[in-house]
This record gives sequence, structure tokens and C-alpha cells, in this order.
Amino acid sequence: MPVDTTRAFVPVRIAVLTVSDTRGLAEDRSGDTLVARIEGAGHVVADRGIVRDDIDVIVARLHAWIDEPAIDCVITTGGTGVTGRDITPEAVERVASKMIPGFGELFRWQSFAKIGTSTIQSRATACVARGTYIFALPGSTGAVKDGWDGILADQLDIRHRPCNFVELMPRLLER
Repeated sequence: MPVDTTRAFVPVRIAVLTVSDTRGLAEDRSGDTLVARIEGAGHVVADRGIVRDDIDVIVARLHAWIDEPAIDCVITTGGTGVTGRDITPEAVERVASKMIPGFGELFRWQSFAKIGTSTIQSRATACVARGTYIFALPGSTGAVKDGWDGILADQLDIRHRPCNFVELMPRLLER
């Protein structure tokens, strides 16, 4: 997609949340991959955390980051599958003001080209929550790369044409 080089780049302040019962910061390869891509694109990692697969804990962290003026966007990794402990999409729905269904649809469409019908097991999702974007990606490094490289790198770049999420940020709280 075209990039409008006449527009100045605007760094987005992004918090990264890994949802896992088994990983700590030292083992968080997906979080590391996401942080490297965010910083490599010129954005700011405003915060980073790891929480267990507990809906109340995830919701509490999301609320804290949504209410933090220094955070424009949250990207989660993990907990988007179909097992009993996979509850990240439900946590995102609890804080959502508006869902962004096209994100999950596009993620699965892209993923299909790489992993075929296995993509149906992903419940990647996104929303706007009180003026903050939240994107929930699966926990594999491949899924993080697909989500960032194939969708978020463009949509979080104000220079991306014909439109992008960044140019809408000032209007997210309009009534």
C-alpha cells in the first residue's frame, strides 16, 4: 500500500501485554518480537507486561492502560485460541467501546495463506476502548509477525494511504 512521504511520521505509544500461564519475561519470544517490530518502525513501547490467563487480571491491566494518557494503543499476544484457558478475546470485549471485526477477519485471511485451515483456531480481535486501540494477537512468534507486518505496521503509520488508524485517534472519543 502507498505511503504518503509528504506527511510526517507520528510515533504511536504502544503497550505490549503477553498473556501466558507459563512464560516470564525471559521466555517471552513473542513479546520480544513485537517490541522489536514496534521500535523498528519508530514507535514507542510505552509499557510492557505479562499476566496469567485470568480474565479479571487481563481486564484490570487493560483498564489501567486505557486510562493512561501516555498509551495510545495496546497489543496483546496470547490467549486467543479455543481452549478453556484462552480468554483474551472475552477480556477485550469486556473493555470495548467499539469492536473492530475486520481486524480478526483480515488476520485470519492472511494467516490462511501460511497455515491453511488451522487459522480457524485463532480468535484474534480488536477494539477501541475509551479512545485506546486494543489488538489481540495469538501467542506464536509467527502470528505476531503476521499481525504486525501484514496489518498493524501500515494501520499504525499515519503516512499509510488511503487511510489508517492513527489519523482517527483525535476523533475516537467524539460523541
